[in-house]
Amino acid sequence: MIIEENKKNSILIVDDEDANIVALTYILENDFELYTAINGQGAINAAKMFQPDLILLDILMPEMDGYEVFAELKASDKTREIPIIFITGLSESSHEIKGLELGAADYIPKPFVNEIVKLRVSNQMRIINQMRLIVKKEFEEASSRAKMDFLVRMSHELLTPMNCIIGMLQLLKMTNDPDMVKMYHEEIETATANLLELIHNLLEISENDESQFTLENVVFTFDKVFEKIMNELGRNVLKKQQQLTFDIEPLMPLIGDEERLTKVIRNLLINAHKFTPERGHINISVKTEDEDKDTVTLKIEVSDNGIGIADEHKESIFTSFEQADKSVTRKHGGIGLGLPISKRIIEMMGGKIWLESELDKGSKFTFTCNILKHKEK
Repeated sequence: MIIEENKKNSILIVDDEDANIVALTYILENDFELYTAINGQGAINAAKMFQPDLILLDILMPEMDGYEVFAELKASDKTREIPIIFITGLSESSHEIKGLELGAADYIPKPFVNEIVKLRVSNQMRIINQMRLIVKKEFEEASSRAKMDFLVRMSHELLTPMNCIIGMLQLLKMTNDPDMVKMYHEEIETATANLLELIHNLLEISENDESQFTLENVVFTFDKVFEKIMNELGRNVLKKQQQLTFDIEPLMPLIGDEERLTKVIRNLLINAHKFTPERGHINISVKTEDEDKDTVTLKIEVSDNGIGIADEHKESIFTSFEQADKSVTRKHGGIGLGLPISKRIIEMMGGKIWLESELDKGSKFTFTCNILKHKEK
């Protein structure tokens, strides 16, 4: 979480004594946004809800003491990173040592001395804010590098089909051989389709960023979906002598965004084709996972025995402008928009997408989506 400009840092004060909460509120309220809790469970709930920047946690409390609350907070993904300062009236140094050994950021003794409380809290907040500025800067620099890299790849991807079209048109002028003319026309059609797809992807990711994304509802069947896809990809699959198999459960006519569902499956099949070697195998599976009288939840899988994806890249491939391995990208092409767009579409359809993959053994992309049943009138 990055702090907003001019926004106060927030503190959760946890103490079972009202007098202590009042005292700390008096000391800190002018400089910080404050939340309070009077017991351990209340502290855990408040920390998860408000996500304070810092927690001041009393050690001696009924039911759950401060050490137990500390352990619960550090065990949760939602609160693990929140720094905690112990506050206590216990005078033995062993309690201070125990708190610091557990990982507490600092220790404030009772009775409170205003200036000590202010300084220790302010020092901790300064550390928090400095770390956030460092993270923010690193994030912005990484994002800028990713977008610049994306622009370079996009320029290359735009030029590739354009150069192909220009080259094929020049060759057409130089031949009257019907077979060569047909081949050049086919190459131009493929390059034109690739160029249009790239432009559509760029427009779609722009719509996603601007929250202009809406789904259409039309009646369709999967026969039509795969007919469209194979009309586009069939020749490329044959060129690499790849084996493409289908495991499609018979499905009734459905109502949904046929165009975008086709785009998702097409994106996954393009990737499988691209990263699977000659004579490799690609399989597409469509099954019903769940259904009621109005809707059906589909489980769709696209698997291959291609180059696979390393574990460290499995999350980034679903992020706009990111790609798994840039050396692979240079060899196979692509600008890294297909999977982020697909993920967005799938989430809009009430589903999710995930990946199983092993280097040099292949990948399997699986996604679910909720589709309305078409009822004959």
